[in-house]
Amino acid sequence: MGIGFLRHNHKHSERVRSHTATRAERTSAMFLAVAGARASYLLPSAFPAAVSSPRPRLLALPRRCRPYGSHASSPAASRRRPRRLLVRAARTESTGVAVGFRAPHFELPEPLTGKLWTLDDFDGNPALLVMFICNHCPFVKHLKKDIAKLTSFYMEKGLGVVAISSNSIVTHPQDGPEQMAEEAKLFKYPFPYLYDESQEVAKAFGAVCTPEFLLFKKEGRRPFELFYHGQFDDSRPSNNVPVTGRDLSRAIDCALSGQELTFVQKPTLDAASNGTHEGADSVVCWQQIDGPFVSQI
Repeated sequence: MGIGFLRHNHKHSERVRSHTATRAERTSAMFLAVAGARASYLLPSAFPAAVSSPRPRLLALPRRCRPYGSHASSPAASRRRPRRLLVRAARTESTGVAVGFRAPHFELPEPLTGKLWTLDDFDGNPALLVMFICNHCPFVKHLKKDIAKLTSFYMEKGLGVVAISSNSIVTHPQDGPEQMAEEAKLFKYPFPYLYDESQEVAKAFGAVCTPEFLLFKKEGRRPFELFYHGQFDDSRPSNNVPVTGRDLSRAIDCALSGQELTFVQKPTLDAASNGTHEGADSVVCWQQIDGPFVSQI
């Protein structure tokens, strides 16, 4: 009985091993079939050049990716806003030429009459006031009426006066010759209002802002030399100080009477550009950039 039981168990074990081997072979075959199916998707069988390669190459699946910077592919980015030059005004002082500086020669047209004026036209005057102004500058607008009154008063005493506009009409058509002529009529300027289209005269005088006042005087046959380079008075468009012309009138009195200045010259604190735009009562009339003056605001 014992031997029969052992024989029976031995046969049963062989059948179990045979059945297990059959299942393992079947499972292995299924695995190889699945792996082969998956590999068929990856092998570039459709491309002869790839098949001939000794080593199979896997095809990279396509990926939808955005270029560096997600905004680059957005419709809004393709519609770029036009670039705008933003220019902000900033105050500057009328410095640059010193007392004793000789008045440079100029020859400029007067839009109102068409006459050409030169420095020699004022040779008979003991003193000459050269003003750099324009039509649109708020600082000039603040003083226009008083400038006309003051210059008219002193021109009767022998003072020579000339006003010059050096603004670019490309950026400010309101400062063009026709508008200058209208301005001279409207405010009844007693002095010639000249147009410096090339802006060379402004640079020759060292003008950096508007309004800018340069008072020259001469003795005998000597050329005009700078006597006063400063403000009209302490009034500004926003400080509520009355316009009196006190500083400039005192300087003219000294120049005409042959006296020395008895007070400290205060530079004109007016408009010039710092490259940006807007600001309380600051405005720019021109700026020197790589040579030429460029009108702003």
